Order: sequence, then structure tokens, then C-alpha cells
Amino acid sequence: MRHRKRTVKLGRSSAHRDAMLAGMVCSLIEQRRIQTTQPKARAARRLAEKMVTLGKKNTLAARRQAISKLRNKRAVGDLFTDIAPMFTERQGGYTRIIKLGKRQSDSSEMVLLEWTESAPKSKAE
Repeated sequence: MRHRKRTVKLGRSSAHRDAMLAGMVCSLIEQRRIQTTQPKARAARRLAEKMVTLGKKNTLAARRQAISKLRNKRAVGDLFTDIAPMFTERQGGYTRIIKLGKRQSDSSEMVLLEWTESAPKSKAE
């Protein structure tokens, strides 16, 4: 039985899954919204919300924890300077999932994963 087991395996090894989710969250930070399948979006949402919580702390230790998870200093910098300050008043629910329908090739449920607060893209991009 899988009672109280929260890890969604997604048919990948743990290292592959961690790298994929870190890449998805970095893309979400940089592009403000990503299109993916529903199970991947639900797994990435958990990591993204934890990263925003770290960003709201805005300490050196929190920044190092985020870098160790996301493995991308530029994305962590954007998270701490652009994304996290938008959510200072909010206690949770930083992302939303919008259903798009089924993908034609394999009928996978496709969704948009985006931040709840509208964030303009940074000027450097």
C-alpha cells in the first residue's frame, strides 16, 4: 500500500525526476508559465511553492537551499528578486493549473502552470 507516500514517481529514476522538476520550475520562473502534462504540473507545483516560500524568507541560507534544489543561480536570483516579493501578503497558493484538454498524439491531459499574480517578464530578456 502507498498510504502517506507523497512522491509522484512519473516513471523516472529519482535523479531524473529531480532534474526534470528543477528544470520545469526554472522554466516557470523565467517564462512565467509553462505548458506540460497534468501529473508533471502537479509535481512541479509542489516544488515551485516551496521555492517561493524560501524566496520570501530572503536569507542567505534560504538562497543556498534554493540553489541546491534548482541548480540554476540565475533562476534563483529571479525568484528572490522578482517572484517572491509579489507574494509577500499571500500565505500560499502561488501557482495555478489551467486545463487545456487532451494532447492529440497520446491523449495526455495538458495544462498550463502559471503564477497566480501577474508578473511582467524582466527587462533583460
